[in-house]
Amino acid sequence: MTSTETEGAAPLELSYRAATDADAQALAELVNSCYRGQSSRQGWTTEADLLGGQRIDAAAVRTLVARPDTTVLLAESDRTLVACCELQRGVGGTYFGMFSVAPTFQGRGLGKRVLAEAECTAARLWRSALMRMMVIAQRSELIAWYERRGYTSTGRTEPFPYGDPAFGEPKRDDLAFVEMSKDLTAHL
Repeated sequence: MTSTETEGAAPLELSYRAATDADAQALAELVNSCYRGQSSRQGWTTEADLLGGQRIDAAAVRTLVARPDTTVLLAESDRTLVACCELQRGVGGTYFGMFSVAPTFQGRGLGKRVLAEAECTAARLWRSALMRMMVIAQRSELIAWYERRGYTSTGRTEPFPYGDPAFGEPKRDDLAFVEMSKDLTAHL
């Protein structure tokens, strides 16, 4: 499936597909470049001031890709990986995570388009009527971005898993997650 960019400086053709095991290294590099380290500061999605270390490695991506209840959706432009997200089917709808748009492609409307594609994919694949996600509470600009796309806080929070290296190296002691959700019945 493809779509064309309608805003920004230049049109950008996107194609979508499910990730395979062969995409693991490229996916890990994309996700880490969006959230951690100096390269992440090129875009607005950086968590570099909140967390250090890597966000994910290729082995963890391979585990996700192999799960029968999970699809890692890739967005490519001219065969270049520019964005991805994880969709995980659950009893209470679809969990949305690992959302990444390459820092050099941010600010061009790609995130909005990939999120919309993820919503349609969850409804099409699993007939999901709800999309859920966990967002770091201290990411007010990101929470506002999701709210502009119809997501609302469920009121549910979770403490940050301090001491679990899979989530990175915290630079603050007050991190927490907030749950957000969106009704997808319009896509069914």
